[in-house]
Amino acid sequence: MTSGGRLRTTALVALLVALLLVLSLLSVALGALSIPVDDVVRTLFGQSPDRLTDNVIWSVRVPRTLLGLTTGAALGMAGALMQALTRNPLADPGILGVSAGASFAIVVSVAVFGVASLYGYVWFAFGGALVASVVVFLLGRLGRSGATPVKLALAGVAVTSLLSSLTSAVVLTDEDALDRYRFWSAGTLADRDAGDLTRILPFLAVGALLALACAPALNSLALGDDVAASLGRRLGLVRLQGVTAIVLLTGASVAVIGPVVFLGLVVPHLARVLAQWAGIGPDHRWLLPLSAVLAPVLLLSADIVGRMVDRPSEIQAGVLVAFIGGPFFIALVRRRKLAEV
Repeated sequence: MTSGGRLRTTALVALLVALLLVLSLLSVALGALSIPVDDVVRTLFGQSPDRLTDNVIWSVRVPRTLLGLTTGAALGMAGALMQALTRNPLADPGILGVSAGASFAIVVSVAVFGVASLYGYVWFAFGGALVASVVVFLLGRLGRSGATPVKLALAGVAVTSLLSSLTSAVVLTDEDALDRYRFWSAGTLADRDAGDLTRILPFLAVGALLALACAPALNSLALGDDVAASLGRRLGLVRLQGVTAIVLLTGASVAVIGPVVFLGLVVPHLARVLAQWAGIGPDHRWLLPLSAVLAPVLLLSADIVGRMVDRPSEIQAGVLVAFIGGPFFIALVRRRKLAEV
């Protein structure tokens, strides 16, 4: 890397870290009850001006912000990992049915098996995410052309639609499941506490470590299976490791905040643009960490805007992310179709 590239990379990292810190501070300060930034800083350093401010910040806002940081990073890394493993720029846990599989399994666990705790139904989320991803991949491989990006995306949309219909059918038969599902299904950081974060943190940590360990092999895989094998990569092991990371990252995130569609689609593309500008290139040793930083930037921004536009109520963060990601997905599909003509 040239000296100019190192300077741009340093500037990029510093800018993203500063942006994330500013958004985290705003996430703690803004909401139905807005708290002055100086009071937020004083409270974080143990000098709260009053009991109400202390309770709102430590019991509600800080856990919510940390949840946005961790689950956002998880979904961003899962999206980048999926796009690398499938060599499909349209891949995303929400589009390829992984989030829908986790959601359906969670609803079944609540309505059918009476599971009430997060630690109980997170295991169902892992199983649902794994089964859905396998089904989508098998459907996408049908036909002579194999698993093309557009076919995988269409298979994912079909499986997601089917699972969403089944999920709706299940929740309509169980009032408790319906009450949980209505708010959670749109993707939200609200109504969660520090205990929820600590329960999913081990799964997210293991998933992130597995994803980062895949990065060198993903660079080889981008050159094609034959080249990667000739470089000594064990393709089956790499894919197994990657799928395990995706299931852990997506399943745990969906279990606690619900399905946030398009976050894992948009963020890796933004990461590639920034990496290209910094002179890093398509190196997954950088793309995965960049995605892990950019995703919480987008998720926290959506959460803050959702809290402010309809106070004292709020719009779920997943709705605003989908509002951004939907047109982005359509533009990508159109570009792929034009390229294939």
